[in-house]
Amino acid sequence: MTAAPTTEVSRLLSEDFDGVLDAWFATQKRDGVRRPDLFSDRESRRQLSELLRTFSEALGRIDISEPVDIDTEAWSELRMALSEITLVRTERGVAPWEMTAFMLALKQPVFEKLSEGLANTPERLLAEASDFGRVVDAFAMHINEHFIAERDEIIERQRAEMMELSTPVVQLWERVLTIPLIGTLDSMRAQEVMENLLNSIVEHSAEVVIVDITGVRVVDTQVAQHLLRTAAAVRLMGAEAIISGISPKIAQTMVELGVDVGEVTTRPSIRAALDEAFRRVGFRISRVEDTRV
Repeated sequence: MTAAPTTEVSRLLSEDFDGVLDAWFATQKRDGVRRPDLFSDRESRRQLSELLRTFSEALGRIDISEPVDIDTEAWSELRMALSEITLVRTERGVAPWEMTAFMLALKQPVFEKLSEGLANTPERLLAEASDFGRVVDAFAMHINEHFIAERDEIIERQRAEMMELSTPVVQLWERVLTIPLIGTLDSMRAQEVMENLLNSIVEHSAEVVIVDITGVRVVDTQVAQHLLRTAAAVRLMGAEAIISGISPKIAQTMVELGVDVGEVTTRPSIRAALDEAFRRVGFRISRVEDTRV
C-alpha cells in the first residue's frame, strides 16, 4: 500500500501523543462525558490511549484529504477498538449522545495544537482541521450507529431471557407438567409459551399439561384464542391440556365474548387441576395417618 502523505495531524499525534491524550482526557472532563461514576481515570485513559494509538497508525496509511470510507481495511483496527469500547460502555449504561461526544471531544485539543503549529499558514491550517474534522465526524456517526446496534442486541437478549423466565414449564409429577402464566399474553409470548410447552412434552414424555392463568391480567377474545390454540397443539402431541385459574369473572367474560372452549378441560384452581391431572395419569392423593406423637 502506498504511504499516505504526511500531514500535520499525523506528525502531531506521532510527536506529541501524550500531550494530545492529556488534552483529550481534560476536554472530556470539562464537557461532562468523562463518567467517573462508571470508569476510573486509569480505565478511561487506557480506552482513550488505545483509540488514539489506532487513530495515529491509520493516519499513516490514509490520505484524509480524500472522501472518508471507514469500512475500508485501513480503518479496521480503529473500528475494532471502537467496537470493544462501545460494548463496554453500553453494558455499563452510557447514553448514545455520550458516546458520540466521547469521540467528538478529540476535535478541540487537536485543533488547538494545529493552530499552534500552523499559525503562519492559515490555508493549510484550515485544510488540515477540516480534513481531520470530517474523519472524527465519520467515526462519531459510526460509534452512534454501533452503539444503537449493541444496545438493541442487549435489549433483545434481555427480552428473550425475560420471556424464558416468564414462561417456565415445571414438571409437577411424573408425566404431569404445568406452565403458570403471569401478566399479559400477547401473540409473541403465546408463541413462546407454545414452543416451550411442546418441547417440554417431548422431553418429559408428559401426558397432562396444566396451563394456569390465575396471574393473567385480562382474558379477552385474543387471549382465549391463544389458550385454545395451545390446548389444540398439546392434543396433537398426544397429551391433554387442562386450563386452570378460571375465576367466575373470567368465566362470565368468556361467555359474553362467545368463546367456546370446546373439548378443553377447565378448572377453577391449580389444586383442582392437579387433582384432575393425577386422576388421568393413574395417581390419587390421599391423606395418611399422622403418626407423630
